[in-house]
Amino acid sequence: MTLTIFDQFSSPVMLGLPLTWLAMLVPSFMIVTQSSKFLKSRYNTMLEPFLTGVTQQLMLPVNPQGHKWALIYLATMMFILTINLLGLLPYIFTPSTQLSMNMGLAIPLWLATVLVGMQKKPVESLAHLLPEGTPTALIPALIIIETFSLFIRPIALGIRLTANLTAGHLLIQLISTASFVMSSYLPISIITSILLLLLTVLELAVAMIQAYVFILLLTLYLQENIYVPPSPRMPHG
Repeated sequence: MTLTIFDQFSSPVMLGLPLTWLAMLVPSFMIVTQSSKFLKSRYNTMLEPFLTGVTQQLMLPVNPQGHKWALIYLATMMFILTINLLGLLPYIFTPSTQLSMNMGLAIPLWLATVLVGMQKKPVESLAHLLPEGTPTALIPALIIIETFSLFIRPIALGIRLTANLTAGHLLIQLISTASFVMSSYLPISIITSILLLLLTVLELAVAMIQAYVFILLLTLYLQENIYVPPSPRMPHG
């Protein structure tokens, strides 16, 4: 059977059962868990300051009333980050290259921010569909465009994550194949090997950045739906 470079993105199967669920469960065993022991493990001690710093950075754009979302956002970011980094290892399937998984994360989290906005401030949330000062003739078209841009957000979240990781894996596959084929030509082989090393470092950065950007955009959507601008005070006469 002839394989293609896209076969690395097909879900692995063993005994007729897909192993995607196994690749998605592995990151959950690498996150800090609470322990009843007085002394924490070295791993927990090392990881907790990192998680605290990341949480503070993620919640910077969000008002205090949105900080209750910190736990679910941090867990989602660590889940995506761990999957992305593990996917760079040889012979490991990367679930985050599947659009179905990314959309399964993006749509519920985005929808939750929209529902929170409709619950907390329905008038202000609907007002985003029609900016103030819009000419009367443009009102119907502008409402359609703003509604479309609202519903395109989760699709953009899922496609951005999928496309960046898929492109990186394809480039690594192509350059590593070229380095193997050109092994008989020493100068070309050295150049392609150095390029492969630099690309791998770049993919490490992309794996971390994409997980951060995914959650950062969700925090911005949350802030947009929970922020209520202060009403102007009338001067006392």
